[in-house]
Amino acid sequence: MQGFIKTSFLLISFSFAFLCISCRSVRQPKSVAQPINYTDEDIVQNEIERIDGFLENEPLRALWRAHLLGRDDVIQRCFSKVEELYNTALEEKNYLDARKNYKSLKAVNPQWKSSMTYEELDKLALTEVPGLTGINKKSPSKISECMKAAVTIWLDRGVTVKNGAGYADIIIGSGFFIDQRGYIVTNHHVIDSMVNPKYEGYARLYIKLSEDNLTKIPAKVVGYDSLLDLALLKVEIEPEYVLNLGSSSDLEIGDKISAIGTPVGLEGTLTSGIISSFDRKLLALGNVFQIDAAVNSGNSGGPLIDKNLKVQAIVYAGILQLQGLNFAIPVEYLKQELPYLYGRGEIIHAWTGCFGNTKREGTKKTGLEIQYVLSGGSAFLSGLKVGDVITSLDGKAVTSLDDFNFMMMALEPETIIECKYISDDGQEKKCLVYLDKRPENPSKTVYESDLITSSFVPLFGMKLIPSSTTNRKSYTIEKIIPGSAADDMSFSENDTVTVADVTVNDKAKVIITTLSTKRKKKAFLDVVMSLGTSFDSPYYF
Repeated sequence: MQGFIKTSFLLISFSFAFLCISCRSVRQPKSVAQPINYTDEDIVQNEIERIDGFLENEPLRALWRAHLLGRDDVIQRCFSKVEELYNTALEEKNYLDARKNYKSLKAVNPQWKSSMTYEELDKLALTEVPGLTGINKKSPSKISECMKAAVTIWLDRGVTVKNGAGYADIIIGSGFFIDQRGYIVTNHHVIDSMVNPKYEGYARLYIKLSEDNLTKIPAKVVGYDSLLDLALLKVEIEPEYVLNLGSSSDLEIGDKISAIGTPVGLEGTLTSGIISSFDRKLLALGNVFQIDAAVNSGNSGGPLIDKNLKVQAIVYAGILQLQGLNFAIPVEYLKQELPYLYGRGEIIHAWTGCFGNTKREGTKKTGLEIQYVLSGGSAFLSGLKVGDVITSLDGKAVTSLDDFNFMMMALEPETIIECKYISDDGQEKKCLVYLDKRPENPSKTVYESDLITSSFVPLFGMKLIPSSTTNRKSYTIEKIIPGSAADDMSFSENDTVTVADVTVNDKAKVIITTLSTKRKKKAFLDVVMSLGTSFDSPYYF
């Protein structure tokens, strides 16, 4: 069974400078996006043409760019188009689209009025969503009944031939009922072969009930999220028991929890332990729980329940060969995503094109500090800059990166949102940000879109400035990001580095740079060093 975390994440090695440095070239983009000059009439006319081009297929992007341009006639043209789409969505009872259009129209024109309030729209959008209806006539009253609400996920991938012999290719995971209509939650990685376009083999999906391990019941995938490793399934049976979703605010470190699942194929296994931590950053978005309840291959997707028999998390991983280091996805993330798992199918997350971390003043969290802005991205065009601290999103206070990411889980791409922030000169400001689709590999997107001087901030934690007119690969470190790979390797501001090579490994999903450097913390000893980073990070937003 998949889902177990590798203990090595960052690739780091070094050797003395008499070793040969690679002579391969370092890729730089031919051009980097610049802010739009709205005082130049030719540029303005080009922007109007661009907006008109967006209007048919990306009307919300068109409306946002019209707002940035500030021309009333262009804004009204785009606003009318989005308002028309909003009314159509209402007529067709497509309440997810209606919510998105409502938020965007209200952000651009706070005086705009609709026949419905957002709260009314939100209630309609959640009416049929499994797990969120508030009605559960099949709640378990004891732990043995909770176990009957759990299922074994059985993914049959046919036969694999090795050394001339055929072996059954079966992936086993766990899941649990959240609705009496037969909806089941599990991990995405358990059912990946059913939805991954790169997988071309045979695949059939079934479940097995805890009291009948012989009957395979056909299941279908309703929705999935590869980033948060969640999936929603449907079977055409009515379960005997349905689990209730809890609230992580009820938990504290040390609270007892129990995991139900099918470890190594043993159906209906219960293990118990405690919550060890709430804030492990092991996913590309959000934090996960660390637990010490026994988890093995096959537990993935099973429920983690509390003393009140409510689901508090979804088991998804453990560290191989280490006991007591296991992890689960908070139920709050599932609750944020269920409307989209149910109504959209594949979930594509939103982002603004930034990288950063929680801003602290002493022990107090005061916002989300921007440490990098992608050239040409949404935040860049909105005017957000490095050093700005985001304090509010969509009218809700932001005190940390975790706050921001949690709010973004409930927002869809192609939405216009108001963002309030404190600029690096201390002024309180606001802007409208268009939520773009988060790229599959943010680090790769950053490297391919920006110069090394800036892209090395999110990639390796160092802001560079050119230090030589004759050697284009020579730089001086202007700034180090605390906690980054550069910080961990004892780099300092004003250290000199020569970037010999940058390798993008699509198979391993890592970017590796080879540097020669003299570091003042290491007595200016010449070394050659390799730093590596993954294609994604929880600090992109």
